[in-house]
Amino acid sequence: MITTDFATVKIKKILFFGVLILITSFGFAQKNNKIEIGTVDSVFSKVLNENRKVLIHLPKSTRLTGFSKQKYPVLYLLDGDVHFSSVVGMMEQLSEMNGNTLCPEMIIVGIPNTNRGRDLTPTHSDIDPPFVTKDLSEQSGGGEKFAAFLEKELIPFIDSKYPTAPYRTLIGHSFGGLTVMNILTNHTALFNSYIAIDPSMWWDRQNFLKETEAKLRTKDLVNTSLFLGVANTMDENMNLVKVRNDTNVMTKHIRSILDLNDFLGDKKTHLNYQYKYYKDDSHGSVPLIATYDGLRFIFAFNQLKLTIGEQMNFNKAVFSKIEKHYELVSKHLGYKVTLPEAMVNSYGYQSLVSKNNELAGYLFKMNVTNYPESPNTYDSLADFYEANGDKKNAVANYQKVLTLDKDFPETKDKLERLLK
Repeated sequence: MITTDFATVKIKKILFFGVLILITSFGFAQKNNKIEIGTVDSVFSKVLNENRKVLIHLPKSTRLTGFSKQKYPVLYLLDGDVHFSSVVGMMEQLSEMNGNTLCPEMIIVGIPNTNRGRDLTPTHSDIDPPFVTKDLSEQSGGGEKFAAFLEKELIPFIDSKYPTAPYRTLIGHSFGGLTVMNILTNHTALFNSYIAIDPSMWWDRQNFLKETEAKLRTKDLVNTSLFLGVANTMDENMNLVKVRNDTNVMTKHIRSILDLNDFLGDKKTHLNYQYKYYKDDSHGSVPLIATYDGLRFIFAFNQLKLTIGEQMNFNKAVFSKIEKHYELVSKHLGYKVTLPEAMVNSYGYQSLVSKNNELAGYLFKMNVTNYPESPNTYDSLADFYEANGDKKNAVANYQKVLTLDKDFPETKDKLERLLK
Protein backbone atom coordinates (compact mmCIF):
# COMPACT_ATOMS: atom_id res chain seq x y z
CA MET A 1 0.00 0.00 0.00
CA ILE A 2 1.16 3.53 -0.70
CA THR A 3 -0.43 6.71 0.58
CA THR A 4 -1.05 7.94 -2.97
CA ASP A 5 -3.71 6.16 -5.06
CA PHE A 6 -1.98 3.34 -6.96
CA ALA A 7 -3.69 4.05 -10.25
CA THR A 8 -2.28 7.56 -10.14
CA VAL A 9 1.15 6.31 -9.17
CA LYS A 10 1.29 4.06 -12.22
CA ILE A 11 1.04 7.00 -14.59
CA LYS A 12 2.89 9.61 -12.62
CA LYS A 13 6.61 9.69 -11.98
CA ILE A 14 7.55 9.88 -8.30
CA LEU A 15 9.80 12.86 -7.88
CA PHE A 16 12.81 12.86 -5.59
CA PHE A 17 11.45 15.18 -2.94
CA GLY A 18 8.09 13.45 -3.02
CA VAL A 19 9.78 10.17 -2.21
CA LEU A 20 11.54 11.75 0.75
CA ILE A 21 8.29 13.13 2.09
CA LEU A 22 6.62 9.76 1.65
CA ILE A 23 9.36 7.96 3.53
CA THR A 24 9.80 10.39 6.37
CA SER A 25 6.67 12.44 7.04
CA PHE A 26 3.58 10.94 8.54
CA GLY A 27 2.04 13.99 10.23
CA PHE A 28 1.44 14.90 13.84
CA ALA A 29 -0.89 12.86 16.01
CA GLN A 30 -4.03 14.93 16.26
CA LYS A 31 -7.08 14.47 18.43
CA ASN A 32 -9.84 16.97 19.05
CA ASN A 33 -7.90 19.59 17.10
CA LYS A 34 -4.91 19.26 19.44
CA ILE A 35 -1.36 18.36 18.46
CA GLU A 36 -0.08 15.57 20.70
CA ILE A 37 3.58 14.66 21.14
CA GLY A 38 3.17 11.93 23.71
CA THR A 39 1.16 10.26 26.44
CA VAL A 40 1.43 9.97 30.21
CA ASP A 41 1.96 6.51 31.68
CA SER A 42 2.81 5.43 35.21
CA VAL A 43 4.37 2.64 37.20
CA PHE A 44 4.28 2.01 40.93
CA SER A 45 7.77 1.74 42.38
CA LYS A 46 8.23 -0.61 45.31
CA VAL A 47 11.85 0.58 45.54
CA LEU A 48 10.84 4.22 45.97
CA ASN A 49 7.44 3.46 47.51
CA GLU A 50 5.59 5.84 45.23
CA ASN A 51 3.79 6.04 41.91
CA ARG A 52 6.01 7.43 39.13
CA LYS A 53 4.59 9.09 36.06
CA VAL A 54 6.51 8.82 32.80
CA LEU A 55 6.07 10.73 29.56
CA ILE A 56 6.10 8.52 26.45
CA HIS A 57 6.73 9.53 22.85
CA LEU A 58 6.49 6.92 20.10
CA PRO A 59 7.87 7.47 16.59
CA LYS A 60 5.30 8.47 14.01
CA SER A 61 5.94 5.29 12.05
CA THR A 62 4.18 3.35 14.83
CA ARG A 63 0.95 4.98 13.64
CA LEU A 64 1.17 3.83 10.01
CA THR A 65 -2.04 1.91 9.40
CA GLY A 66 -1.43 -1.62 8.26
CA PHE A 67 2.32 -1.53 8.76
CA SER A 68 4.19 -3.93 11.02
CA LYS A 69 5.27 -3.19 14.54
CA GLN A 70 8.93 -2.26 14.32
CA LYS A 71 11.14 -2.07 17.41
CA TYR A 72 12.98 1.08 18.43
CA PRO A 73 15.92 2.12 20.63
CA VAL A 74 14.88 3.98 23.77
CA LEU A 75 16.00 7.37 25.03
CA TYR A 76 15.52 7.90 28.77
CA LEU A 77 15.36 11.57 29.72
CA LEU A 78 15.92 12.83 33.26
CA ASP A 79 14.07 15.98 34.34
CA GLY A 80 11.53 14.85 31.78
CA ASP A 81 8.96 17.41 32.88
CA VAL A 82 11.36 20.16 31.72
CA HIS A 83 13.01 18.76 28.59
CA PHE A 84 10.46 16.38 27.05
CA SER A 85 8.92 18.65 24.42
CA SER A 86 12.22 20.01 23.12
CA VAL A 87 13.83 16.57 22.87
CA VAL A 88 10.79 15.08 21.13
CA GLY A 89 10.89 17.82 18.50
CA MET A 90 14.63 17.43 18.09
CA MET A 91 14.43 13.66 17.71
CA GLU A 92 11.65 13.92 15.11
CA GLN A 93 13.73 16.42 13.16
CA LEU A 94 16.87 14.29 13.27
CA SER A 95 15.21 10.96 12.45
CA GLU A 96 12.02 11.59 10.47
CA MET A 97 11.81 14.99 8.80
CA ASN A 98 13.20 15.98 5.39
CA GLY A 99 14.76 12.59 4.80
CA ASN A 100 17.01 12.89 7.87
CA THR A 101 18.62 9.74 9.23
CA LEU A 102 20.98 11.53 11.61
CA CYS A 103 19.47 9.50 14.46
CA PRO A 104 17.43 6.31 14.48
CA GLU A 105 13.77 6.72 15.27
CA MET A 106 13.53 6.31 19.04
CA ILE A 107 11.01 5.89 21.82
CA ILE A 108 11.46 8.71 24.33
CA VAL A 109 10.76 8.14 28.02
CA GLY A 110 10.70 11.36 30.01
CA ILE A 111 11.04 10.87 33.77
CA PRO A 112 9.48 13.74 35.76
CA ASN A 113 10.77 14.41 39.26
CA THR A 114 9.02 13.76 42.56
CA ASN A 115 11.98 14.51 44.83
CA ARG A 116 14.87 15.71 42.69
CA GLY A 117 17.32 16.33 45.54
CA ARG A 118 16.80 12.78 46.76
CA ASP A 119 16.79 10.84 43.50
CA LEU A 120 19.43 12.67 41.48
CA THR A 121 22.17 12.82 44.11
CA PRO A 122 24.23 9.60 44.18
CA THR A 123 25.66 10.04 47.67
CA HIS A 124 24.82 11.89 50.86
CA SER A 125 26.44 15.29 51.24
CA ASP A 126 26.90 17.32 54.37
CA ILE A 127 25.85 20.97 54.30
CA ASP A 128 28.13 22.73 51.82
CA PRO A 129 27.21 26.41 51.34
CA PRO A 130 26.09 27.97 49.09
CA PHE A 131 25.01 24.96 47.00
CA VAL A 132 24.03 22.32 49.57
CA THR A 133 21.56 23.68 52.08
CA LYS A 134 20.39 21.92 55.23
CA ASP A 135 17.21 20.71 53.51
CA LEU A 136 19.08 19.36 50.48
CA SER A 137 21.67 17.67 52.70
CA GLU A 138 19.02 15.88 54.74
CA GLN A 139 17.24 14.39 51.72
CA SER A 140 20.30 13.71 49.55
CA GLY A 141 21.84 10.38 48.63
CA GLY A 142 18.96 8.45 47.08
CA GLY A 143 20.70 7.97 43.74
CA GLU A 144 21.32 4.26 44.19
CA LYS A 145 17.67 3.61 44.95
CA PHE A 146 16.76 5.63 41.87
CA ALA A 147 19.17 3.52 39.80
CA ALA A 148 17.48 0.40 41.18
CA PHE A 149 14.10 1.84 40.18
CA LEU A 150 15.37 2.31 36.63
CA GLU A 151 16.94 -1.13 36.38
CA LYS A 152 14.41 -3.30 38.17
CA GLU A 153 11.13 -1.48 37.55
CA LEU A 154 10.99 1.24 34.91
CA ILE A 155 13.06 -0.34 32.15
CA PRO A 156 11.33 -3.75 32.45
CA PHE A 157 7.96 -1.95 32.45
CA ILE A 158 8.82 -0.02 29.27
CA ASP A 159 10.21 -3.14 27.58
CA SER A 160 7.06 -5.12 28.39
CA LYS A 161 4.62 -2.50 27.12
CA TYR A 162 6.28 -0.75 24.19
CA PRO A 163 8.11 -1.93 21.01
CA THR A 164 11.63 -1.51 22.36
CA ALA A 165 14.92 -2.66 20.89
CA PRO A 166 17.93 -3.52 23.11
CA TYR A 167 19.71 -0.16 22.86
CA ARG A 168 19.26 2.55 25.49
CA THR A 169 20.49 6.14 25.89
CA LEU A 170 20.39 8.21 29.10
CA ILE A 171 20.40 12.03 29.10
CA GLY A 172 20.67 14.27 32.15
CA HIS A 173 21.44 17.92 32.98
CA SER A 174 22.93 19.39 36.19
CA PHE A 175 21.93 16.93 38.96
CA GLY A 176 20.63 14.81 36.09
CA GLY A 177 24.13 14.90 34.59
CA LEU A 178 25.49 13.85 37.98
CA THR A 179 23.10 10.88 37.86
CA VAL A 180 24.26 10.05 34.33
CA MET A 181 27.85 9.86 35.60
CA ASN A 182 26.80 7.72 38.57
CA ILE A 183 25.01 5.20 36.38
CA LEU A 184 27.80 5.18 33.79
CA THR A 185 30.29 4.50 36.58
CA ASN A 186 28.40 2.07 38.79
CA HIS A 187 25.80 0.52 36.45
CA THR A 188 27.61 0.82 33.13
CA ALA A 189 25.74 -1.84 31.18
CA LEU A 190 22.32 -0.40 32.00
CA PHE A 191 22.64 1.98 29.05
CA ASN A 192 24.66 1.88 25.85
CA SER A 193 25.23 5.62 25.54
CA TYR A 194 25.14 8.63 27.83
CA ILE A 195 24.84 12.41 27.55
CA ALA A 196 25.91 14.36 30.64
CA ILE A 197 25.11 18.07 30.36
CA ASP A 198 26.88 20.46 32.74
CA PRO A 199 26.88 17.80 35.48
CA SER A 200 27.19 18.85 39.13
CA MET A 201 30.54 17.13 39.66
CA TRP A 202 31.29 19.44 42.59
CA TRP A 203 28.84 17.33 44.61
CA ASP A 204 29.94 16.29 48.12
CA ARG A 205 33.06 18.47 48.03
CA GLN A 206 34.23 16.63 44.89
CA ASN A 207 34.43 13.30 46.69
CA PHE A 208 32.06 11.78 44.15
CA LEU A 209 34.32 13.05 41.33
CA LYS A 210 37.33 11.35 42.93
CA GLU A 211 35.39 8.09 43.35
CA THR A 212 34.19 8.27 39.74
CA GLU A 213 37.71 8.63 38.38
CA ALA A 214 39.01 5.82 40.59
CA LYS A 215 36.28 3.41 39.50
CA LEU A 216 36.36 4.28 35.81
CA ARG A 217 40.13 3.82 35.76
CA THR A 218 39.57 0.08 36.26
CA LYS A 219 36.84 -0.31 33.60
CA ASP A 220 37.03 -1.14 29.91
CA LEU A 221 34.28 0.98 28.29
CA VAL A 222 34.91 -0.09 24.71
CA ASN A 223 31.21 -0.42 23.81
CA THR A 224 30.02 2.66 25.70
CA SER A 225 29.59 6.25 24.45
CA LEU A 226 29.57 9.47 26.47
CA PHE A 227 29.07 13.07 25.38
CA LEU A 228 29.96 15.72 27.98
CA GLY A 229 28.58 19.21 27.40
CA VAL A 230 29.84 22.14 29.49
CA ALA A 231 28.24 25.56 29.91
CA ASN A 232 30.01 28.86 30.54
CA THR A 233 29.31 29.52 34.21
CA MET A 234 32.26 31.88 34.73
CA ASP A 235 32.37 35.63 35.31
CA GLU A 236 33.34 37.78 32.31
CA ASN A 237 36.89 38.24 33.59
CA MET A 238 37.48 34.48 33.59
CA ASN A 239 38.40 32.01 30.86
CA LEU A 240 39.17 28.29 30.71
CA VAL A 241 42.85 28.89 31.42
CA LYS A 242 42.50 31.30 34.33
CA VAL A 243 39.71 29.37 36.01
CA ARG A 244 41.96 26.36 36.52
CA ASN A 245 43.88 28.22 39.20
CA ASP A 246 40.88 29.92 40.75
CA THR A 247 39.80 28.96 44.26
CA ASN A 248 36.51 30.83 44.47
CA VAL A 249 33.60 28.60 45.41
CA MET A 250 31.53 30.00 42.52
CA THR A 251 33.89 28.47 39.94
CA LYS A 252 33.94 25.04 41.59
CA HIS A 253 31.17 23.82 39.26
CA ILE A 254 33.06 24.33 36.00
CA ARG A 255 36.44 23.41 37.53
CA SER A 256 35.03 20.05 38.59
CA ILE A 257 33.73 19.32 35.08
CA LEU A 258 37.06 20.33 33.53
CA ASP A 259 38.82 17.95 35.90
CA LEU A 260 36.46 15.17 34.80
CA ASN A 261 37.21 15.94 31.15
CA ASP A 262 40.95 15.81 31.80
CA PHE A 263 40.51 12.30 33.13
CA LEU A 264 38.14 11.05 30.44
CA GLY A 265 40.17 12.56 27.62
CA ASP A 266 43.18 10.29 28.04
CA LYS A 267 41.26 7.41 26.37
CA LYS A 268 42.70 4.71 28.64
CA THR A 269 39.20 3.45 29.36
CA HIS A 270 38.48 3.02 25.60
CA LEU A 271 35.33 5.08 26.09
CA ASN A 272 33.82 6.52 22.90
CA TYR A 273 33.98 10.06 24.23
CA GLN A 274 33.46 13.65 23.13
CA TYR A 275 33.59 16.88 25.13
CA LYS A 276 32.32 20.30 24.07
CA TYR A 277 32.46 23.66 25.81
CA TYR A 278 29.70 26.17 25.05
CA LYS A 279 31.15 29.62 25.52
CA ASP A 280 27.90 31.39 24.69
CA ASP A 281 25.55 29.23 26.75
CA SER A 282 24.66 29.37 30.42
CA HIS A 283 23.80 26.50 32.74
CA GLY A 284 20.14 27.06 31.89
CA SER A 285 20.43 27.39 28.11
CA VAL A 286 22.95 24.63 27.40
CA PRO A 287 20.64 21.53 27.51
CA LEU A 288 19.09 22.16 24.09
CA ILE A 289 22.28 22.57 22.08
CA ALA A 290 24.23 19.96 24.04
CA THR A 291 21.49 17.37 23.56
CA TYR A 292 21.57 18.04 19.82
CA ASP A 293 25.35 17.73 19.63
CA GLY A 294 25.36 14.69 21.88
CA LEU A 295 22.85 12.83 19.73
CA ARG A 296 24.79 13.74 16.58
CA PHE A 297 27.98 12.38 18.15
CA ILE A 298 26.53 9.15 19.53
CA PHE A 299 24.62 8.27 16.36
CA ALA A 300 27.12 9.53 13.79
CA PHE A 301 27.03 6.06 12.22
CA ASN A 302 23.30 6.21 11.52
CA GLN A 303 23.20 8.74 8.67
CA LEU A 304 22.39 7.15 5.32
CA LYS A 305 24.38 9.16 2.81
CA LEU A 306 22.91 8.98 -0.68
CA THR A 307 23.57 11.55 -3.37
CA ILE A 308 20.66 13.29 -5.07
CA GLY A 309 21.50 11.32 -8.20
CA GLU A 310 21.39 8.01 -6.33
CA GLN A 311 17.99 8.85 -4.87
CA MET A 312 16.51 10.05 -8.15
CA ASN A 313 17.97 7.20 -10.19
CA PHE A 314 17.43 4.43 -7.70
CA ASN A 315 18.72 1.01 -8.81
CA LYS A 316 20.06 -2.28 -7.44
CA ALA A 317 23.52 -0.81 -6.81
CA VAL A 318 22.02 1.98 -4.71
CA PHE A 319 19.96 -0.51 -2.77
CA SER A 320 23.05 -2.63 -2.12
CA LYS A 321 24.63 0.48 -0.61
CA ILE A 322 21.59 0.89 1.63
CA GLU A 323 21.80 -2.75 2.73
CA LYS A 324 25.49 -2.36 3.64
CA HIS A 325 24.65 0.78 5.60
CA TYR A 326 22.10 -1.06 7.73
CA GLU A 327 24.61 -3.83 8.35
CA LEU A 328 26.92 -1.17 9.79
CA VAL A 329 24.09 0.33 11.86
CA SER A 330 23.32 -3.15 13.23
CA LYS A 331 26.94 -3.59 14.25
CA HIS A 332 26.97 -0.31 16.16
CA LEU A 333 23.62 -0.86 17.87
CA GLY A 334 24.43 -4.45 18.77
CA TYR A 335 21.38 -6.08 17.22
CA LYS A 336 20.07 -6.72 13.71
CA VAL A 337 18.29 -3.69 12.29
CA THR A 338 15.90 -4.74 9.55
CA LEU A 339 15.51 -2.28 6.69
CA PRO A 340 12.49 -0.08 7.50
CA GLU A 341 9.31 -1.34 5.89
CA ALA A 342 8.14 2.11 4.76
CA MET A 343 11.46 2.89 3.09
CA VAL A 344 11.65 -0.41 1.18
CA ASN A 345 7.99 -0.05 0.24
CA SER A 346 8.57 3.41 -1.21
CA TYR A 347 11.60 2.36 -3.21
CA GLY A 348 9.60 -0.61 -4.46
CA TYR A 349 6.93 1.70 -5.90
CA GLN A 350 9.61 4.01 -7.27
CA SER A 351 11.14 1.04 -9.11
CA LEU A 352 7.71 -0.06 -10.34
CA VAL A 353 6.98 3.38 -11.77
CA SER A 354 10.42 3.37 -13.42
CA LYS A 355 9.54 -0.01 -14.97
CA ASN A 356 12.39 -1.74 -13.14
CA ASN A 357 10.15 -4.71 -12.43
CA GLU A 358 12.94 -7.03 -11.36
CA LEU A 359 14.02 -4.66 -8.57
CA ALA A 360 10.44 -3.76 -7.63
CA GLY A 361 9.53 -7.42 -7.18
CA TYR A 362 12.70 -8.05 -5.20
CA LEU A 363 11.87 -5.21 -2.81
CA PHE A 364 8.22 -6.06 -2.30
CA LYS A 365 9.06 -9.72 -1.70
CA MET A 366 11.83 -8.71 0.74
CA ASN A 367 9.31 -6.72 2.75
CA VAL A 368 6.96 -9.72 2.94
CA THR A 369 9.86 -11.86 4.19
CA ASN A 370 11.00 -9.27 6.74
CA TYR A 371 7.52 -8.27 7.91
CA PRO A 372 5.26 -11.32 7.42
CA GLU A 373 2.60 -10.02 9.82
CA SER A 374 2.19 -6.69 8.03
CA PRO A 375 -0.94 -6.33 5.85
CA ASN A 376 0.79 -3.53 3.97
CA THR A 377 3.55 -5.74 2.58
CA TYR A 378 1.06 -8.12 0.95
CA ASP A 379 -1.03 -5.23 -0.38
CA SER A 380 2.05 -3.74 -2.04
CA LEU A 381 3.16 -7.08 -3.46
CA ALA A 382 -0.35 -7.57 -4.84
CA ASP A 383 -0.13 -4.13 -6.48
CA PHE A 384 3.11 -5.29 -8.11
CA TYR A 385 1.49 -8.45 -9.47
CA GLU A 386 -1.54 -6.54 -10.69
CA ALA A 387 0.64 -3.99 -12.47
CA ASN A 388 2.38 -6.88 -14.27
CA GLY A 389 -0.84 -8.63 -15.30
CA ASP A 390 -0.50 -11.53 -12.84
CA LYS A 391 -4.11 -11.66 -11.66
CA LYS A 392 -3.78 -14.95 -9.78
CA ASN A 393 -0.96 -13.79 -7.48
CA ALA A 394 -2.50 -10.35 -7.12
CA VAL A 395 -5.77 -11.88 -5.85
CA ALA A 396 -3.93 -14.28 -3.53
CA ASN A 397 -1.98 -11.44 -1.89
CA TYR A 398 -4.98 -9.12 -1.60
CA GLN A 399 -6.80 -11.98 0.13
CA LYS A 400 -3.81 -12.44 2.46
CA VAL A 401 -4.13 -8.78 3.47
CA LEU A 402 -7.73 -9.32 4.53
CA THR A 403 -6.84 -12.39 6.60
CA LEU A 404 -4.48 -10.16 8.58
CA ASP A 405 -6.75 -7.12 8.68
CA LYS A 406 -10.32 -7.48 7.45
CA ASP A 407 -10.88 -3.72 7.56
CA PHE A 408 -8.47 -2.72 4.81
CA PRO A 409 -10.90 -0.71 2.61
CA GLU A 410 -8.44 -0.02 -0.24
CA THR A 411 -7.62 -3.71 -0.51
CA LYS A 412 -11.29 -4.68 -0.50
CA ASP A 413 -11.94 -2.33 -3.41
CA LYS A 414 -9.00 -3.62 -5.40
CA LEU A 415 -9.92 -7.26 -4.78
CA GLU A 416 -13.55 -6.71 -5.78
CA ARG A 417 -12.42 -5.02 -8.98
CA LEU A 418 -10.20 -7.97 -9.93
CA LEU A 419 -12.86 -10.58 -9.17
CA LYS A 420 -15.55 -8.97 -11.30
